Amino acid sequence: MAKNPNAYKLVAQNKKAYHDYFIEETFEAGIVLVGTEVKSIRQGSGSVKESFIRIKDGEAFIYNMHINPYDKGNIFNKDPLRTRKLLLHKKEINKLVGEISTKGMTIVPLKVYIKGSLVKVEIGLARGKKLHDKRQDIAKKDMRRANEREFKIKNI
Repeated sequence: MAKNPNAYKLVAQNKKAYHDYFIEETFEAGIVLVGTEVKSIRQGSGSVKESFIRIKDGEAFIYNMHINPYDKGNIFNKDPLRTRKLLLHKKEINKLVGEISTKGMTIVPLKVYIKGSLVKVEIGLARGKKLHDKRQDIAKKDMRRANEREFKIKNI
């Protein structure tokens, strides 16, 4: 039986990005890794919480993405916080450069996942939220939780 081609295994997610930014558009990018980093990610150890993306000389790079050193990697392990190159089409990079030149736009990593045998990063074109926008989101979440609790009590 064939596997679902859209299936993926989530390794890391940046929930803080959804709290701090409005995500306008998302892109799927490959990431250049060495063998021990891929093995470590397959074990599920990676983080994109404090990471960010910059475009330099027509290439996209992710900074501060933490990948734990592989247990059996000894001398082949690289620096866990090293800068890694993202693999995007030239058209996508040009679009990102054009969009981030406007005020308030930035590029943030949203997820790291394994799709088939490849490690992918979902990046988002984001616009920063103001404090009152964050408060509105928190109020909406509280309302939704209260409604779910109420619904649960009624159905018991």
